[in-house]
Amino acid sequence: MRKRQAKKRPLLPDPRFNDQLVTRFVNNMMWDGKKSVAFKVFYDAIDIVDEKKQDEEKTALELWKDALSNVMPHVEVRSRRVGGATFQIPMQIRPDRKIATAMKWLITYSRKRNEKSMAAKLAGEILAAAKEEGAAVKKRMDTHKMAEANKAFSHFRF
Repeated sequence: MRKRQAKKRPLLPDPRFNDQLVTRFVNNMMWDGKKSVAFKVFYDAIDIVDEKKQDEEKTALELWKDALSNVMPHVEVRSRRVGGATFQIPMQIRPDRKIATAMKWLITYSRKRNEKSMAAKLAGEILAAAKEEGAAVKKRMDTHKMAEANKAFSHFRF
């Protein structure tokens, strides 16, 4: 398609929590189009979170949403060439990109953990992120630090 923005496809909400955000996360996590496997991993992870969580007034799904919002970056740096020099320019992130980035980081850093199963890894990362710790939250901190350090170049905005 030339020159036209692709339409956003409507996502079906997931079977257990009836939530589109869950489906989006599972689609991100899925390998080789194996969606049922990805769903099983996610639900197992949520069950593990349910067993291990400390505060009782929140459900596991709410904890997962907290974890996601803790991982979400608000600014990022973009490279821009100005007269032969490349500057890192801090920019605000669009809301949908915020969510996508948070999901990507949560999944990537879950995969790098060294528990036995992917469900256990994901659960560990969710619990860590909900408490404002863990690798994914560190990544967000680093991104924000980088933007803060390059604040001087923010007048080069696109």
